[in-house]
Amino acid sequence: MESYFLDWANLLLRWVHVITAIAWIGSSFYFVFLDSSLTPPEDDDLKKQGVSGELWAVHGGGFYHPVKFAVSPPKLPGHLHWFFWESYSTWISGFALFTVSYLYSASTYLIDKSRMDWAPATAIAVALAFFVVFWLLYDAICRIFGQKKNGDAIVGALVLVLVCVASWLACHWFAGRAAFLLVGAMIATSMSANVFFWIIPGQRTVISQIKAGQPVDPIHGKRGKQRSVHNTYFTLPVLFAMLSNHYSFTWSHPQNWLVLILMMFAGAAIRQFFVMRHGYKLGRNGNPLPYALVGVAVILGAIVWMRPAPVATPAAVAPVSGAAGAIASSASGQNDYKSVQAVLEQRCYMCHGEQVQMKNLRLDSPDNVKQHAQAIYQQAVVQKLMPMNNATGITDAERALIGRWFEAGASTVP
Repeated sequence: MESYFLDWANLLLRWVHVITAIAWIGSSFYFVFLDSSLTPPEDDDLKKQGVSGELWAVHGGGFYHPVKFAVSPPKLPGHLHWFFWESYSTWISGFALFTVSYLYSASTYLIDKSRMDWAPATAIAVALAFFVVFWLLYDAICRIFGQKKNGDAIVGALVLVLVCVASWLACHWFAGRAAFLLVGAMIATSMSANVFFWIIPGQRTVISQIKAGQPVDPIHGKRGKQRSVHNTYFTLPVLFAMLSNHYSFTWSHPQNWLVLILMMFAGAAIRQFFVMRHGYKLGRNGNPLPYALVGVAVILGAIVWMRPAPVATPAAVAPVSGAAGAIASSASGQNDYKSVQAVLEQRCYMCHGEQVQMKNLRLDSPDNVKQHAQAIYQQAVVQKLMPMNNATGITDAERALIGRWFEAGASTVP
């Protein structure tokens, strides 16, 4: 029952997390577009009010005319909408999902003993430290260099180095799938922290100054805008890290840390294209197409570099004991299901047998194997997700055996 309820918690938290993330990313993308597309106001009355930019747009059958006040409006409205719960809800649901999916079962999903054989409590503490340490270092970089000459370029370069170091450490300390997700969650934590510690407090300070009749310090708007821009560049790298757990060829690669860095870099470059393209249409900057081309080139280069090497099918397998011996029997044309059953017994029963049925899955009977043949093939052969972190040491030959059995009809007749 515990596994059943954990599956429900995982599903519902993932659902909420995706919904809130769409809301946060959508509003973030919209305001980046809005800032990039504003033009100086033409109406004299708007100029007198202090409007610095306006946009005319049509959507859903109506016309919209948003305007921006560079520092503050002449009068605060009765109702002011705040954009922060999208961020907070995304982080809360994401951290809860990370806890249920990885921290709760750290020995299974977080730890890869071939990389670091540490206790679950230690692994959890180190994983959480990634969130805190990255934020502190990133925030320090922004504080020290953000307002200096060429500050944006310096901050971008230093944050890139910081992300690369964190990716290398995560991929050498944790299971591949968990490492990718951890890096994505680490960056997403800093995105939400930007909102919590800088953007919203700055906006509250400006509103307090307006209400008190004091001069508004423009530094709060500048800092908030800077952190908001950082968040938009973080978005595509985070989304890749979050989606990658469904594609084992990325995080199971021998140089998985480099795969992660390359794909996140490509995402940031492509995002730069979308950020600048609106300004390009208005003649404010050059054509940003080279950024998109660089991002696409990096992705294509990764695809070519990561392509699997051709594997020759052996004509025969030397007879050995255990599951490998069953493979030899199968290669000689003998009972395929018995060979597969021997592999399942040695590699899968400890988690999906009589004593334990993780994910409510039991594979120690022919009927259950037949029922879940598609899932076995997908998880063990196509995606190579199971056994988790290959804790039981399944070999490529054993995976190939399961593949041949499934493609031949997945018979469970002895």
